Amino acid sequence: MYLSSEKKAEIFQQHGGAAANTGSAEGQIALFTYRIAHLTEHLKKNRKDFSTQLALQKLVGKRRGILAYLYKKDIGRYRAIIKALQLRDIIK
Repeated sequence: MYLSSEKKAEIFQQHGGAAANTGSAEGQIALFTYRIAHLTEHLKKNRKDFSTQLALQKLVGKRRGILAYLYKKDIGRYRAIIKALQLRDIIK
């Protein structure tokens, strides 16, 4: 499996503050970004895998929703996670 529990704990440790802090917005955004990158690479090789394409679109929507929440709640944390994950070139 491409995402082991150790890798997931590492992502949450790096971006969420602690490995057990799986509910933090930053940790979830980082995890979704990792999964989006994996699915994007898969779709480059398998262009007609429409179920994966749908899963990718849903993940992007979830990440976008959490980013919108973070933007409204705390602009500093939003800018920090955008910069850390290099999601956008220009920060609002």
